[in-house]
Amino acid sequence: MGLFCPMPIIKTKQEMETMKPGEVIEVTADDPGFEKDLPAWCKMSGEKFIEIKKEGNLLKGYVMKKGER
Repeated sequence: MGLFCPMPIIKTKQEMETMKPGEVIEVTADDPGFEKDLPAWCKMSGEKFIEIKKEGNLLKGYVMKKGER
């Protein structure tokens, strides 16, 4: 929250490095660009993009750590 491009993606990447394959992260952001940035980053990094939900001005993105469950 309160971060703008590229920080939401950088923070997501840092957190995902601590996760196990198959785990899902929920990322909350208020940067409008996050809606396009997260799926693009997932495609580039190989992580599994699940969805983005809009809740007012908030965006909640869900990504699954790549690898075997």
